[in-house]
Amino acid sequence: MKKRNHFKRIFIAMLLVFTFGVCSQDYFVQVKAENYADAAPEIQPASANGLKILFDNTHAQTAGAADWVIDGAFSDYANGLANEGYYIKELRKNSAITYSDLSGYDVFVIPEANIPFKATEQAAILQYVENGGSVFFISDHYNADRNKNRWDASEVFNGYRRGAYSNPTQGMSTAEAASAAMSGVVSSDWLAANFGVRFRYNALGNIDATNIVASSQCFGITQNIDTVAMHAGSTIAIINPAVAKGIVYLPNNLTTSNKWSSAVDQGVYNNGGVAEGAYVAIAKKGLGKAAFIGDSSAVEDATPKYKKEETGGTKTTYDGYEEDDDAALLLQLTDWLAEKESYTSFSQTSISLDTATALYSFETPSLSTEPATEPWASPSASYKWYDTTTFAAGSYGYTTTSGGGTGTVGDTTYSFGVPTQIIAGQELPLTIYFSNLTPNTTYTNYKVGAYTTGGTQVGMFKEVNGRWPSTYGYSSTFSITTDSSGNATKSLVFKIKSGVSGTANMRLKKGSTNVFTDTITIG
Repeated sequence: MKKRNHFKRIFIAMLLVFTFGVCSQDYFVQVKAENYADAAPEIQPASANGLKILFDNTHAQTAGAADWVIDGAFSDYANGLANEGYYIKELRKNSAITYSDLSGYDVFVIPEANIPFKATEQAAILQYVENGGSVFFISDHYNADRNKNRWDASEVFNGYRRGAYSNPTQGMSTAEAASAAMSGVVSSDWLAANFGVRFRYNALGNIDATNIVASSQCFGITQNIDTVAMHAGSTIAIINPAVAKGIVYLPNNLTTSNKWSSAVDQGVYNNGGVAEGAYVAIAKKGLGKAAFIGDSSAVEDATPKYKKEETGGTKTTYDGYEEDDDAALLLQLTDWLAEKESYTSFSQTSISLDTATALYSFETPSLSTEPATEPWASPSASYKWYDTTTFAAGSYGYTTTSGGGTGTVGDTTYSFGVPTQIIAGQELPLTIYFSNLTPNTTYTNYKVGAYTTGGTQVGMFKEVNGRWPSTYGYSSTFSITTDSSGNATKSLVFKIKSGVSGTANMRLKKGSTNVFTDTITIG
């Protein structure tokens, strides 16, 4: 069969730069720095088709061995889409997803989310789809918990943790449960209730999915598709056949020998085939659509960008996108998602409807059980999945205090989180950390500046989504509100005046009082 053309990345070696661009014959990709406060990577197609695709990077898509970003190990997929004329951008922020984040895009791709969605985020995604947007949920096998927070992508997408339906923070420390990441997380059967599917807990090994639904029965998505690869993945139960349909299935007659070697239960639930659930499925909701796949292996490529956030180790990813008919299926599936259609359920079309997947009692959300202790391995003592200041150098979100630590005034501790490499003239993220303050209290009248010997102001500061001031000097005043532990953070964007090198002082003031000063080194 003839597959669509796509292009390999040519900038694998450039892992820790702040701004660079790479040209191919059909698109231009601009890659920014390594923190949510920096401008997000985007790919501008040479011949635009007028459609836009947004990739989520707000739910630990780079945790552990994952590197599911458009300028990393999902770049082949992103570049393949750009080659077809799609504009591609990463969603990069440190706050909850809102409808306004999504409304300007035709498709929202969610690679393996490892931090659960808040109820407000679920509502925003649902509103987006009902109004005509489409979502692509890329999951993995059960217990693929990349950041060791007890949630894997299938659980995040479903809306609840296996064995923890009554308490989504079950087993977490007080700090984990009270973290901003877990605030607003509520258990529900969200995916099944709204999109008619649920990711199963199974975990299957290396299998070629050759049970392909005829293209005439799935809007042409599977045209010329013969085989889709799985390398440790799950399947998708069809809960509501009126709105959801499987389009790729695993072979029949699978046995326990086909399970993933580290599966925590029987791994293979119903001997493969249609009874096992779909490997790839689609759904129709309101004016929009959704698609689902039970393994990220079919999407990834071998060009990871970041280091592992817990250890700083090098990631190894694989050319799954190049395997079998994976690339062709992904592009055709995305084309279908991007096409606007007015019908609101598959029962309004001519395709045949599925039969609902038969499930075990332990797959009922409120009756689910946890067959093995979570997380699958204990994180290192210094690593906290919900706190980017504990991340290793080279990982996405990593910050460090350049001047050598924190400053304490009375019982209050302050520190600056800045990139390891500060380049004059570059837009860079700044996070100011506050601790040991009065819990649940708002403090006002802070400002921050940067100056060289003699007091010359060389820093310019703005809110993450704000405008730059006209002169170098102290930032506008800002306030913070502490959490129940007396901690708070403030995120800004800063740049040092072009031409400045050596060292400078960064200072935090409250009113006219100097509360903390640290030294930064400018390269």
